[in-house]
Amino acid sequence: MTRAFFSSTFALIFAAGLAATSAEAQLKVVTSTPDLSAIAAEVGGNKVTTRHVSEGYQDPHFVEAKPSFVLQLRNADVWAFVGLGLEVGWMPLLLDGARNPRIRPGATGYVDVSRSVRLLDIPAGDVDRSQGDVHPLGNPHYWLHPENGRRIARMFQQKFSELDPKNAASYAANERAFETRLDAAERGWRPSLSMIAGKPVAAWHTSWRYFADYTKMNIVGFMEPKPGVPPSPAHLAGLIQTMKRTGAKIIIMEPFYSRKTADFVASKSGAKVLVLPPSVGGVRGVNDYVALMKSDIEKVAAALR
Repeated sequence: MTRAFFSSTFALIFAAGLAATSAEAQLKVVTSTPDLSAIAAEVGGNKVTTRHVSEGYQDPHFVEAKPSFVLQLRNADVWAFVGLGLEVGWMPLLLDGARNPRIRPGATGYVDVSRSVRLLDIPAGDVDRSQGDVHPLGNPHYWLHPENGRRIARMFQQKFSELDPKNAASYAANERAFETRLDAAERGWRPSLSMIAGKPVAAWHTSWRYFADYTKMNIVGFMEPKPGVPPSPAHLAGLIQTMKRTGAKIIIMEPFYSRKTADFVASKSGAKVLVLPPSVGGVRGVNDYVALMKSDIEKVAAALR
């Protein structure tokens, strides 16, 4: 064989070795939801790999602790979760099974994202199960407000730079690019926001409180009398009267709830049901954070015209 052959073969092997080393050097990030994963991917770029546990079409309160998730967490450098009790029913099982000291509570890879955002619905006084599925530290659906999206991105930038300082400049640039893209999107959906502001709507669950805080839509009532509590006939009768009185045109609900009750209330109140994904990947084509916010804002605005 020729010297040229050996040279080219060695070059290919060397390049493959460099690629493998580069891949191994990437931060391995696992998140509890696709929303956190999507923002982490934008900030991390090609310096991180991202995976998520729950899917956008699932209720993140209720996730099966599959062995495949344990394996993902076993090799993770970062475990980022929504917090505020959202994952309390399944997260401990995964962390215990993973036996990964890098992502245990108190470790640098254990990231409670709720500590970086502005929270709503922090209960006053004692909280117990009689109040429904109330989160004593605040409402955990905070990603549905763009300002919190920015705060999440900045938090990932800081964490990735802490764990991988040699790529800090790349994380900073990616985070700035994310905010620039979000800023531009906000300018584009301003006409939709003007359609939504002040308009009365009903919602199924309190997950839409942050979205309402941002869009200024007026949630006049919830299908659930208390978070996580199925509605009674008396509660639905009162909600129907409230919707008629206020002129609420839509009932916003997530895709993982049954439409039967919402359709009944809509038929009695003259409203219509609008199924919205609360998370990235909840419907086809909504594959990143900006796309999620844009899609939900424009669909609400169209339904309120």
